[in-house]
Amino acid sequence: MILVTGANGQVGADVCARLQEQNRPFLGVDIDTLDLTDEAAVNAFFDAHEEITSVIHCAAYTAVDKAEDDYERCFAVNAYGTMYLAKRCGSDIELLYISSDYIFGDDGVDPLETDDETNPQGIYAKSKFMGEAAVRTLCKKHYVVRTSWVFGEQDRNFIATILRLADTHDTLRVVCDQVGAPTYSRHLASLLCEIIESGKYGVYHATNEGVCSWFELAQFALQYAGKDVKVLPVTTESYGAKAPRPKNSRLSKRSLDEAGFSRLPNWKDAVKEYLSRRKEQNQ
Repeated sequence: MILVTGANGQVGADVCARLQEQNRPFLGVDIDTLDLTDEAAVNAFFDAHEEITSVIHCAAYTAVDKAEDDYERCFAVNAYGTMYLAKRCGSDIELLYISSDYIFGDDGVDPLETDDETNPQGIYAKSKFMGEAAVRTLCKKHYVVRTSWVFGEQDRNFIATILRLADTHDTLRVVCDQVGAPTYSRHLASLLCEIIESGKYGVYHATNEGVCSWFELAQFALQYAGKDVKVLPVTTESYGAKAPRPKNSRLSKRSLDEAGFSRLPNWKDAVKEYLSRRKEQNQ
């Protein structure tokens, strides 16, 4: 039995849908059914569900700017909640943890390898780094999958926000000096379901192929969606977000290649698929 945390979230919902398509036994939970920040509740839940053999840990606090003030909650979910889960999994239960490009805090231009030096900046980044460290230390059978710029069906993402703003604004300001890879949650979910129970433990980088800036992503999405809005490129500094962002989120996929896992489609194809499905659902 595979336990999926954060089952109502963007990635978690797609993981559950994929497992269902594959007729694989799973149990999806969210905050209303399992509070990961309560260690006693975590242990009691596992005691009551001895059939759990693997966990895909999708639950996370992802409000990057809000986290700068709401740091106690952010660390409770991303760091301590993950630690309680990893501790319970121990040496018997497989645990797949979704980590982030933010742990690097890199301003370079080279694709980042899984063993490159980390330098998390800001509350969210540090909380994800602590969660990753807990998994790698406390859980023997672990997979760490770092990803970036996730978007999906639930419309709580950058692309959906840009499209909404385009309906009420003639001009949009979008950061042009942060470069990474947009990642479609449906594509990521399929890979996560392939990785779990593979026995190929370790650290992986998983994003859609290719890279772009947020500015380029906004331009592409608006053009494909038929939105006639002017997009102005701005620097990270001039945009003035509360939390620090890495300028280099290029993640090398060498880890996937070496383990024999398939890479995800190009980000442009992923955006097109997402927008086409979004259009169908809105009709």
